[in-house]
Amino acid sequence: MCTAMHWFKKLIIGIAFACAASIAQAAPTENQPLQVGDVLKIFLPGEEAFDQAFQIRADGSVILPEVGEIDLAGMPLSEAEQTIRDRLSVAYRDLGRLEVSLSDRRLLIQVLGLVNEPGEVDLAATANIQTAIQVAGGLKQGAQLDRLQLRRGSLVVTFNYKEYLDTGDIAILPSLKPKDIVFVPASPLIGNVQVNFDAQTLTAAGDGTEDGTAVKVFGEVISPGSFAYKTGQSVVDLIMRAGGVTRYAGVEKIRVMNGDEPALFDLKQYLDTGDKDSLPEIRPGSTIYVPIRVEEVKSGGRTVYVMGEVAKPGAFEMTEGASFFDILANSGGPNRYAETRQLRVIRANGEVVPFDLGGYTEGRGTNQVPVIQPGDAIFVPEKADQLEKSWLKISPERAIQIIGQVVRPGRYEWSDEMSMLDLLAHAGGPTRQADMSKLQILKTGEGKASTIDFDLQKFIDHGGALSDLPVLKAGYTVMIPELPRDPSDNKAQWVRQASDRSIYVMGAVGSPGRYAFNDNLHFLDIIAAADGPRTDADLQNIRVTHRGHSDSRVTPLNLSLYFETGDETLLPRVLPGDVIYVPSRNRDWTEVPSGQMVRVIGSVGSPGRYKFDDSMTILDLLAEAGGPSADAWAEKIVVVNLVEGEPKAQAFDLVNFARQGDFGSLPVIRAGDTVYVPSIEQSDWKIFMNGVRDVVSITSVFALLGGL
Repeated sequence: MCTAMHWFKKLIIGIAFACAASIAQAAPTENQPLQVGDVLKIFLPGEEAFDQAFQIRADGSVILPEVGEIDLAGMPLSEAEQTIRDRLSVAYRDLGRLEVSLSDRRLLIQVLGLVNEPGEVDLAATANIQTAIQVAGGLKQGAQLDRLQLRRGSLVVTFNYKEYLDTGDIAILPSLKPKDIVFVPASPLIGNVQVNFDAQTLTAAGDGTEDGTAVKVFGEVISPGSFAYKTGQSVVDLIMRAGGVTRYAGVEKIRVMNGDEPALFDLKQYLDTGDKDSLPEIRPGSTIYVPIRVEEVKSGGRTVYVMGEVAKPGAFEMTEGASFFDILANSGGPNRYAETRQLRVIRANGEVVPFDLGGYTEGRGTNQVPVIQPGDAIFVPEKADQLEKSWLKISPERAIQIIGQVVRPGRYEWSDEMSMLDLLAHAGGPTRQADMSKLQILKTGEGKASTIDFDLQKFIDHGGALSDLPVLKAGYTVMIPELPRDPSDNKAQWVRQASDRSIYVMGAVGSPGRYAFNDNLHFLDIIAAADGPRTDADLQNIRVTHRGHSDSRVTPLNLSLYFETGDETLLPRVLPGDVIYVPSRNRDWTEVPSGQMVRVIGSVGSPGRYKFDDSMTILDLLAEAGGPSADAWAEKIVVVNLVEGEPKAQAFDLVNFARQGDFGSLPVIRAGDTVYVPSIEQSDWKIFMNGVRDVVSITSVFALLGGL
């Protein structure tokens, strides 16, 4: 801060002196000689040609009307006025009121070199070199700012214009006089060929000159180049001037060459300690080389090693207080292939300490962060790729197997915080043929194995507590069975389906066979799966055999009645292992028990055995049998049934019923009864008439015989 104030005061004082000098120069006196660039005012009444100002040219002369050039440079003003009067007297008569005055003092100089508009410039008497450069259009790219020249006759003054721009010290700039030449040289970096450079390229190349004092910086730096030597610069300053080191730099072995005296510099140690005594001396013409980092075998009493799937594996020097995470972070941390659940710390004495980094970062770590000592090694293993051909990378105590109907069956790494759903998802999920209702889990331990079943489909459909999911452990095997194939497929595959998961559908259905069944399905599901009853199915006499009980249980089902009423209580509950039989109406008559039929015999259109229920009457039965025939004895229809175990017979007069319509006279018919419709030939009158006919026939025979 004090240095800045000192330079600021110096700048103010310099400006004040410059202003005072300019004021003194601007005040014209008769004894002060005229110089190149001065502007004269000539007053001659009545002559318009003298209304303009006249400036002393670079050769010291002015050009006046009628008389031409007059040399005035170096004359006092009074002498110059007399000289002008003498010369004008040959052309003008009345010069009594002629007056010559100094209107303004100017500087006529030349600005040459790398400026945008080189040539002669007209400046105010108080102007300096910066003003002259500005009037000349400013500096061009590639100008060597620390080597500007002021030429005054045979005298050449070299000054550091860059230092002036850095400090603002006007005393650095030499004062200007008329006819001076300011020359701006080119930097040696632009070469001998005219090329358009950009500022970045020129800056990156450095600002060194060709006088042998420049400091060369090259090697593993951002912008190697030649840089101007400045007193007090250190090797760190010059490296920063070159843009700093690259990431490949070997900062421990930087070489500094002063003449024929090489010196090694450890930048890392300097930055760690701040010891300025370790900085090598920089002299004019020094050379600084930053070598590329070379991998070396590192060892030592404070070295730790990080190996495996980290960004930068290697040996690292351990500082006091460095923790496990400090060292791991220094190696770049685990990469995308790292198995963070299985880190190992290998002690110098051979002890191996496992560490679950993934669980620790999730707040589930059960072990403490290991303390690292010099000589220890941290090993980060590679994550097992599920496409990896070799399964030996995962030890059995941390692997689980999943087989069957999953997208990617195989052997996977297991952690106890995972669930069955995690395992299924990692295996790609079940396939379309997976039977999720009968998952099998093979548990192993103590040299034994046991199997448990789990209905995952029910859990997915209805939900439940996550604790209901079976607990899996490393070493278990999960089997996802396959759904049964279509019955029309190869029957050899039926052995894949367990009998305790099957139900049997037989008889008059579209596709009889063996079907997978579980507790979530009901009777109509399995009938529909079998393509439903055929057209000849006897829906009134379906039988369901319930297996797996100590006694035989058969449930009859009138499916036709269910379709008529919609009463769900009519449908039996079926379980895996049951048998459903749908009989056909066209089956052999011996297959139907007599107690379930009514027999119609005698003089009817179609005598036979017929189905009958309590809602039917004898009229329905006779109509089903085709009705009485023409020779039927309708007045004497006989119904035979069992009453309290004894056979009974009752007659029914169909003709009388037809006349009166008394439904109360209809006999009660039950399954197992017999209806007999006798023939008219069996009536008493018919028997009598047959007898009379026989008698007449015999008499006629005897009469014929007697006539002979």
